[in-house]
Amino acid sequence: MRLSADAIWLATAAVDMRTGIDGLSLHVQPALGRPPCDATAYVFATRRRTRLKLVC
Repeated sequence: MRLSADAIWLATAAVDMRTGIDGLSLHVQPALGRPPCDATAYVFATRRRTRLKLVC
């Protein structure tokens, strides 16, 4: 499986890694005013920056 993205956005606020894709998509819409399914990759991290989650 190959994923590609036109752009990559890094979230500056920490997120709870128990949050699923729907919850992370809800972070994207109000913060950036962008739809989460627009060929962009969004990267989220924990408070200590030890884990990452990618929504693409």
